[in-house]
Amino acid sequence: MVSNPYDENLAKNPANYQPLTPLSFLSRTALASPDHTAIIHGNARYSYAEFYARSRRLGSALSLAGIGPGDTVSVEIEGIGTLSNPVAAA
Repeated sequence: MVSNPYDENLAKNPANYQPLTPLSFLSRTALASPDHTAIIHGNARYSYAEFYARSRRLGSALSLAGIGPGDTVSVEIEGIGTLSNPVAAA
């Protein structure tokens, strides 16, 4: 089998590899495709830019309330569509 020279002897480093987590996916997609639809909940539609901004605001509010990494937060919400923001703010 013929191998691709770019697949060999190339150690993962910040220049050629970035693991994709849900949070890095959100920020990356908000930058690359800000106007694409991220969430549809009933008649409401949120773009990736809006979803990212809402998540950042919620994360900031939690941080200002003294909640930080490793803390447990309970969320009571009415619908699954609104669940995305607390998850992304984590």
